[in-house]
Amino acid sequence: MLMAIFLGGIVLLMLMIIKFKINPFLALLFTSLVIGISAGLPVAKILSGISSGFGGTLGGIGIVIALGIILGELLYETGGTEEIASLALRKIGVENSPLAMALTGVIVAIPVYFDAAFVILVNLASQLSQKTGIPLVRFVTALGVGLIIGHCVIIPTPGPMAVAGAVSAPLGSFVLYSVIAAVPAALVGGVLYSKLTAKRFFPEQCNREIGLTDVSVDDGKSGERCPGTLAVGLILFPITLILIGTLAGALLEKGSTLASICAFLGDKNVALFLGVIAALVLLRKYFKAPAEEMITAAAAQAGMVLLITGAGGSFGAIINATGIGDYIVATMQDFNVPLILLGFILSQILRAAQGSATVALVTTAAILAPSITTMGASPVLVGLAICFGGVGLSLPNDSGFWVVNRFSGFTFPQTMKAWTVGGFVAGLTGLAVLLVLSMFQSVLPGLM
Repeated sequence: MLMAIFLGGIVLLMLMIIKFKINPFLALLFTSLVIGISAGLPVAKILSGISSGFGGTLGGIGIVIALGIILGELLYETGGTEEIASLALRKIGVENSPLAMALTGVIVAIPVYFDAAFVILVNLASQLSQKTGIPLVRFVTALGVGLIIGHCVIIPTPGPMAVAGAVSAPLGSFVLYSVIAAVPAALVGGVLYSKLTAKRFFPEQCNREIGLTDVSVDDGKSGERCPGTLAVGLILFPITLILIGTLAGALLEKGSTLASICAFLGDKNVALFLGVIAALVLLRKYFKAPAEEMITAAAAQAGMVLLITGAGGSFGAIINATGIGDYIVATMQDFNVPLILLGFILSQILRAAQGSATVALVTTAAILAPSITTMGASPVLVGLAICFGGVGLSLPNDSGFWVVNRFSGFTFPQTMKAWTVGGFVAGLTGLAVLLVLSMFQSVLPGLM
């Protein structure tokens, strides 16, 4: 009965979001109420579960989400996003331009949301294809897969931030191992997959002779722009502070002045706040609009993201309160399914079912978090498996699917082959890396 209620709730959520076009925030709250009532929970427990799930999720990551979106808006408005791509091309070389696009996607998606980042950079992908003769599908797949990996796996984007908080994973270790797994995932799903399948799936794009030439970003914008090195530095600055805080906590004497300072600077909220302050100071000369106007625009974006993320936490809390989460874990244990694999599968199912990667990540983390300690699993590896589960199987119920479809000029089947399958391959690659890491869990720092 619990599984029937859970599956019925997923179907209801799908219908509300996909067929009736109801906002995910409202759909998640309504589905939470329906599942709670169907499972026979007392009304008071349903209401408290929704409130505690919403508040608990945003209490840990709300400030980080807002600050991260502000940082992304500042980089976007000053041209830093495009300059990161130009920098990657210069350093990696035009002959490896699909690789440069994949790595650009991973970096840019940390502060800039997937849809906006793809729209910004797909014009560069088209320019590269025209100037080099390399099939467009290779650039589009590399860019899309890189962006979705950055969006789903690398802190401080909302999804992985929520997952790390829910599973109580140390942020420094989470960041370190997310990068270790993200790079091969982007290379295999974004670069290698597109190279191996371009002639089979897109033969019409493979007839031109490849002629390598110098390329540069030409987006039609005038005026001075933020250099790529500065943009990358501003993205890495808060991440580095978080890593330093984690390392200091492990290496320095507890309670010492230096340890306290590093812990303060390495706090996720402080690190992102300092990152925004640094951006406001260092990017001022590149501003095309008043800083207050850009921050206000970022706040408008952050509002709905916060609501949907919080509602995902409520949905997960109600599922746990009904006992559905425990039942799913117990059933998988009977089949000897490791918690890492379960996190990936459940996140993948929720991602395919309702479209939103962030909702899939937040909900899965809320369901599995109570079982991680009792089963002796690594919160870092389980959390990252949940994140990689949200990478693949982007279907037509995902707004990102249509962004790739429309702005790349691909047909529906071509979008499925390039984007949906490419992301799925990337997610599986990330999972494979995590399973390898789990074999050395006892000797690798930060995984216990």
